[in-house]
Amino acid sequence: MSTKIRPLTFYALLFMAFLYGPMLLAPLFSFNDGLFAIFPLRGFTLKHYVAMAGNTGMLAALKNSLMVAVCVSVIATSISVPAAIALTRYKPPGSAIILSTISLPLIVPSIVFGVAILIIMLRFLGIELSLWTVGAAHVLICIPFSMTVLMSRLEGFDKSLEEASRDLGENAGMTFYRVTLPLALPGILSSLLLCFITSFDEFVLAFFLAGTEATLPVYLFGQLRFPNKLPGMLALGTSILVFSTLLVLLAEFFRRRGVPSNSRGDA
Repeated sequence: MSTKIRPLTFYALLFMAFLYGPMLLAPLFSFNDGLFAIFPLRGFTLKHYVAMAGNTGMLAALKNSLMVAVCVSVIATSISVPAAIALTRYKPPGSAIILSTISLPLIVPSIVFGVAILIIMLRFLGIELSLWTVGAAHVLICIPFSMTVLMSRLEGFDKSLEEASRDLGENAGMTFYRVTLPLALPGILSSLLLCFITSFDEFVLAFFLAGTEATLPVYLFGQLRFPNKLPGMLALGTSILVFSTLLVLLAEFFRRRGVPSNSRGDA
């Protein structure tokens, strides 16, 4: 048994190193006291992080990303909550097809959505590109993430809890407020966080649809054309990486909170 596990463990470690190794070099070089990301490092410095505080262009892009991400997370989750309840509680005809259609943004490449939405906005609707168009596109790609989290949360609850509330005289609205919402709240919080970080980090759609108002990933990409800006962009990328990782871990914490254990050792 052990001889079979070891090669798989070694392969898994190589796979993880291949995926995340290059990404983990960015924090290392962000502390380098030099312009180029090469070994050996010239020295340890925090000046690149300090310089971010005075970068007005970066701060404006950060503000744009935060505004878009907050609005998108709230809108996408608000749309997904009743949809997830309908698909898990009532299972309408064609629910599998509905769910597959909602999940299309997870399958179709972002560049295809970017070009399609760009054409629709400019040619058919005549809408100027702005943060509003970016937000509309981000809602489209965030809804599948929100639906996945919420449906996995709602699937594990006993319907008899809601039925008992109705039997005791509560209407549908109060049953949702007093029973369904508290049970689904960890999933809602997890959905908000995942949608926020998905929108905050998204680049392709923002690149096509932002117009003159750049989001933070678009700003970072634009600055990489200048060699002297590379250390500052590595510091910015490291900050985004740490922030995104913390939010993902927090979202996973809320998603798992209150989920019943499958163990049968309870007294």
